[in-house]
Amino acid sequence: MTNVLITIPLLIPLITALGSLFFWKRDYAQKILYLLGSSLTLAGSVCLLWITHQEGIVSMHIGNFQPPFAITLVSDLFSALMIVATAILGFLIFFYAEADRSITNNHVRYAFYPALMFMLLGIMGSFLTADIFNLYVWFEVMLVGSFALLTLGGEREQLEGSIKYVTINFIASAILLAGIGVLYGISGSTNMADLSIFFREENESPLVYIAAIFFLLSFGIKSAIFPLFFWLPATYHTPPVAVSAIIAGLLTKVGVYALIRTFTIIIPIETAFFQNLMLTIAALTMLVGVLGAVAQFDFRKLLAFHIISQIGYMVMGLAIYTPLAVAGAIFFILHNILVKTNLFFISGIVYNKEGTFSLKKLGGYYKKHPFISLLFFISAFSLAGIPPLSGFWGKYYLARAGLDAEQYIVVAVSLVTGLLTLFSMAKIWRYVFWRQKPQTDEILADAKYNEKQSITGMLFSSVALSFLVICLSLFPEPLVQLTQRAADQLFQRDAYIEAVLNINTEHEMD
Repeated sequence: MTNVLITIPLLIPLITALGSLFFWKRDYAQKILYLLGSSLTLAGSVCLLWITHQEGIVSMHIGNFQPPFAITLVSDLFSALMIVATAILGFLIFFYAEADRSITNNHVRYAFYPALMFMLLGIMGSFLTADIFNLYVWFEVMLVGSFALLTLGGEREQLEGSIKYVTINFIASAILLAGIGVLYGISGSTNMADLSIFFREENESPLVYIAAIFFLLSFGIKSAIFPLFFWLPATYHTPPVAVSAIIAGLLTKVGVYALIRTFTIIIPIETAFFQNLMLTIAALTMLVGVLGAVAQFDFRKLLAFHIISQIGYMVMGLAIYTPLAVAGAIFFILHNILVKTNLFFISGIVYNKEGTFSLKKLGGYYKKHPFISLLFFISAFSLAGIPPLSGFWGKYYLARAGLDAEQYIVVAVSLVTGLLTLFSMAKIWRYVFWRQKPQTDEILADAKYNEKQSITGMLFSSVALSFLVICLSLFPEPLVQLTQRAADQLFQRDAYIEAVLNINTEHEMD
């Protein structure tokens, strides 16, 4: 039964995506299949989290081949939590996309839902794999799905953004392959657990540091850390809002997941040079991202720059490199997936009503739509870390871990970034919701959408995410405990090695 559960987050998206291709141009059948597939994936993901929580790390060797040569799937608490968060977004995006007028029937007929499922499949595979080469393969599956989503519609701005996206990701994949080649050359294996044992004894070779730099560059590009983030603000604001929302919520987090997985399980950050490098990257990512956001007057571009800034907090947790810091980073990732997606959802609701993302052309939304304003308030001020909202808890644990580790500079930078985040969220609040809407002929000509449009599906998705954010804010303790256990599993590598290789580490190490 456990073996079946660990395959569900992969099998159901795969079957759904392939099945949808048999209904090419039959949008109704594709929608039914997607809704059914995403519902079953969500249910299976929650069950997998429960089993992992109860029984510890769960693994499966495909085809019963013996490790380290088998294709192994592993679910520890970190991967299981990420899979549940992905499945939640995969489910809710259906209702949002159905009401989003920027997702036309042509989008649906030409593989919108199969592409979405392939992207989710690649993300789930990245979280479950126990092999660094298979991680590369799942990244490519994710890249194909996300590229198809970014280009659907074929508008000039979309094509320009997607070309930048796919080019930089191909470069990142090539660097990743080079790193894998170096690892295989010195160890003869690509299995993460096998590599973990190997590098306990062979950690002084210069090739280990070269491989580490390759992985930092590759995963750094995919997660948009400083100075490798330039592709993100040029891409995420170009596709339909439903696409922007789900890629903004998930894709960069897969890169951060790979960074944390690699630099805890495979090559631990144990040198002062590497830790200082990561701390510097974290601080600069936070600062540059939030300064870029402050300068923007486009709703989606502002949120896109904030993705970069928030990635800095996640890297900060890895750089401090204590169980409490990594637990804080995992909590922050999960909080950010919900909050960031919801902010993009709300930007789309505003666009569907007003026909523009320009802050200078918007206004008066609080009087006309107080409930939507409340949804924005919850997510925006959670992103800024205002207590007791969920962002506060993530930042609190990261700051506490930083102070315990005497990393005062990065903690100070995180606090300054929090203040600038609050300023930029207050800027959106002032321009979009609080002030009177400017009335000019240009704006009236731009408003091709109207107040009578139904946004029920979009509201449903946004309310559901807001509800989860409120639950996380008022009752953080269960998730805090889960993330602390997840961090412990990453630092106590023997349990992971035993689950993947089916060995007793004490006996083997002797």
